[in-house]
Amino acid sequence: MFLFRKKTELPTAATALPGRSVAIPTAKTHFVNGRALAPPYPDGIETVIFGLGCFWGAERKFWQIKSGVWVTAVGYAAGYTPNPTYEEVCSGLTGHNEVVLVAYDPKILSFDALLKTFWESHDPTQGMQQGNDVGTQYRSGIYVTSAAQKLQAEASRKAYADALALRGFGPITTEIQDAPHFYFAEDYHQQYLAKNPAGYCGLGGTGVSCPIGTGLSA
Repeated sequence: MFLFRKKTELPTAATALPGRSVAIPTAKTHFVNGRALAPPYPDGIETVIFGLGCFWGAERKFWQIKSGVWVTAVGYAAGYTPNPTYEEVCSGLTGHNEVVLVAYDPKILSFDALLKTFWESHDPTQGMQQGNDVGTQYRSGIYVTSAAQKLQAEASRKAYADALALRGFGPITTEIQDAPHFYFAEDYHQQYLAKNPAGYCGLGGTGVSCPIGTGLSA
């Protein structure tokens, strides 16, 4: 029981691991589309960060969107430890979530369409886990970069909560916050399932459609 509690309770700033001042080395370019992982991105490109379970499968959900996504990257965010390693995040002692950074062109792809992909790709009612993956790093989260994104994210959470309730699901546990610092994960995690097509993916949606978003922007 102690070990389970350790994995599902967030540390405090005082109890979190100290981390390091130097960034963890990572890939320079996206394995699938060849674009630079890190900003600066082209003018007009917007970003958002999503947490929806193991970031291997989560990232694939977004790079597979056919049009409008400029680049994706996996990393760590919403915790305390600066420049954490994967092992440190998995210890439950950093407070970080496993997340996906999505850089997209809002002239081509609507934010609502990204939200629809997010909600339908996992079960946002599970708290500090996603399926068999248990731990604070698997919590559901939307980390926004503008006031408009926050309003849309909150409206979508309400809409999906209503849809889930009609199907007998419990309350949504997704956190919606202003985007914190994004720490890029190690090279081998970037686009992991493109490099390892038979690799593990523990994501599973609810089977309930989210009543927002139509795909491409008007």
